[in-house]
Amino acid sequence: MTQYLLCHGAWGGGWGWTRVAAILRGCGHEVFTPTYTGLGERVHLATPEVNLQTHIDDVRNVIRYERLHEFVLVGHSYGGMVVTGVADREWEKISRLVYLDAFLPADGQSLNDLTGPERTEMTLQGAREHGDGWLVPRFEGNLHPSLSDEDREWLLTNTCMQPLKTFADPLPLAGNHLNIAEKVYVLSTGYSPSVFPQFAHWTRTQSDWQTLELPTHHHLQLSMPEQTAEFIQGV
Repeated sequence: MTQYLLCHGAWGGGWGWTRVAAILRGCGHEVFTPTYTGLGERVHLATPEVNLQTHIDDVRNVIRYERLHEFVLVGHSYGGMVVTGVADREWEKISRLVYLDAFLPADGQSLNDLTGPERTEMTLQGAREHGDGWLVPRFEGNLHPSLSDEDREWLLTNTCMQPLKTFADPLPLAGNHLNIAEKVYVLSTGYSPSVFPQFAHWTRTQSDWQTLELPTHHHLQLSMPEQTAEFIQGV
């Protein structure tokens, strides 16, 4: 039995892992799918002060209070920012670190740094126009056309606006996350444009990373849950 800690992307929640979590649990594993402060069932806790560190602390507290050790840490999309911060501090407890079409920051980078000035301005404009200056709505066109109607409705009806500071705050790193023995980057190749190939390009140049691909859209845990679960497990 292996413990898995699955960290969701922006505008999401632990609910987004339903299919993959069911597969992992069906294999006899223990699975944790926390929702970050201010999102999903914790939307009532949203404030302008919620930032990236808040979400890192959310996940670290799961590790602490669930007594996780020798576990697999997984991040999707924005969750890559979160798991990098978590792994940098908890790396000795983590057996395998998996990025699913996720951001992979270097020391001092914010998510806005990785998406560029045009996307940053869209973020700020969305917050100004729709989120009282501190909440970011899901971008128009964020969901791929190949999503089923059912999955699209599920994502949209569960979407919560994301606190602005989670995108804007830089992430200081000591580099400890890179000491984890098993590191995997999974790139979704079935859509374009995408910001994520830059990270897969870097991991391919590193001898201690495994780089994999799935021919699907960004929400690979919905479209290809079986294959996603296999990559998470390393089978």
